[in-house]
Amino acid sequence: MHKKTGLFFGTFNPIHIGHLIIANHLAEFSDLEEIWLVVTPHNPHKKKKTLLDNNQRLEMVYRACEDYPKLQPSNIEFSLPQPNYTVNTLAHLQEKFPERQFCLIMGEDNIKGLPKWKNYEVLLENYEIYVYPRISEETNTEDLAKHPKIHIIDAPIIEISATHIRNSIKAGKNVRPLLPNKVWEYLDEMNFYR
Repeated sequence: MHKKTGLFFGTFNPIHIGHLIIANHLAEFSDLEEIWLVVTPHNPHKKKKTLLDNNQRLEMVYRACEDYPKLQPSNIEFSLPQPNYTVNTLAHLQEKFPERQFCLIMGEDNIKGLPKWKNYEVLLENYEIYVYPRISEETNTEDLAKHPKIHIIDAPIIEISATHIRNSIKAGKNVRPLLPNKVWEYLDEMNFYR
């Protein structure tokens, strides 16, 4: 039996309770047995001042997942050539972990843009996609929702933005409830986003 593993990609800058709630919901209430939180490296061509270093973001994801055995941090994309496409990451993972069956996790807002992805037909042919709900302007996921490889998951709708968290920290606001405790402690100790 292949271990069904969901891939949840994100910059996780920082990882917050919204990410954890979704990842844990999928680990507990879908047929995915494990969720890997894949930290997206920052594109070397884009200088983003607000984006923490790859390993600092990975450290936060590691701390956030510590108490959840079904959630695992992953730095797999750090070693892949940039710019990278999801389809390459999946091929790489499948080769490296043949005993696992990888699936993609994405927000409802991303699924609309799926046809613009590189080799999206290949993705849909070979991988299942688990979609969690987002509040978005116009959600027209009906056509894609009918696709046999796409599973719409009835997860809680969480609208917490990492941008809001960063701006709030910079403004000296207390956003502690929005972050896993260990992540908040690390951020605070490292003076991130100030």
